[in-house]
Amino acid sequence: MPSTAVRSTASFHDSGPTAEVLAAGVLPWRVNGRGLEVLLIHRPDYQDWSWPKGKLDDGETLPECAVREVREEIGLDVELGLPLPSTRYTVNGGTSKEVWYWAVEAPRQTPEADGKEVDRVEWVSAEQARGQLTNASDVEPLEALIAAHRDRTLRTTPFIVLRHAKAKPRSSWSRAEGARPLAPTGQRQALAVCRLLGAWKPRKIVTSPWRRCVETVTPYVKDTGRGLRENGAFTEKGAKSKPKRARREADALLAKTPPTVLCTHRPVLPIVLDALSGWVAKDARDAILKALPRKDPYLKAGGVVVAQQALDAGGQIVSLEVYDVWDD
Repeated sequence: MPSTAVRSTASFHDSGPTAEVLAAGVLPWRVNGRGLEVLLIHRPDYQDWSWPKGKLDDGETLPECAVREVREEIGLDVELGLPLPSTRYTVNGGTSKEVWYWAVEAPRQTPEADGKEVDRVEWVSAEQARGQLTNASDVEPLEALIAAHRDRTLRTTPFIVLRHAKAKPRSSWSRAEGARPLAPTGQRQALAVCRLLGAWKPRKIVTSPWRRCVETVTPYVKDTGRGLRENGAFTEKGAKSKPKRARREADALLAKTPPTVLCTHRPVLPIVLDALSGWVAKDARDAILKALPRKDPYLKAGGVVVAQQALDAGGQIVSLEVYDVWDD
């Protein structure tokens, strides 16, 4: 589990998991002629109605766990959306357990119970779900989802800021700075970055053209087959000499709102994060700015900031998440 895992929306702030047992899950949702509906699962071992969720595997992050569990339990390949409040309770005579949740807009696939952990799935109205959920704690993330739908902030797209993975030390590199590659640890981190990005599946991949940034996103590019766009405004040199241009380029990316990842350098992060802060919804500013990294180095090598932009509210940022990846 990464050492940093922070989430904030207007209504809640998670400063990191603290329980002995960690799990993650999702609330699948859709809107049709009957209004807002959510997908419940029935678990035969517990004889309860709940959300798709499960415990972390070794070396797995909470976002990766949530995506894997919904795929294994009901066969859906999802992209995480708005983070929802976590639930906390005790199991097995006092062991603390914490479940982190996300909203996910239902994909075109038809959900199918795996027949083991889940024997039934059912789309129900959000109102019906309140009474059908077996565990009272499962209602809290549902209420947040309902509120987001009411406030037109449920349908979102991710904007992900990625600091490149660990590079070969400057002190041992005598050639051009832009050609300095990832260290062996950084190469392994890039694989971890690829797995983490898979939780949000960004379509647009933008990077500083310097080698260490390109190498950080290369595993994800190869895994998805998506194109890569290099932008010199986000190099250390480019941002230092023309910081206003770097800010304009960051704002332009935020204005377009496709699912995006931007890979850049530690000295450039203050400019990009300042651009993010300008897009935060007014009623969410206090909580979200609390989660926004403010001090150098802002992110660890390979770390990400995930900002969800509300598509029905002009692209305003309505949540913020911060995660580290594995480091040896």
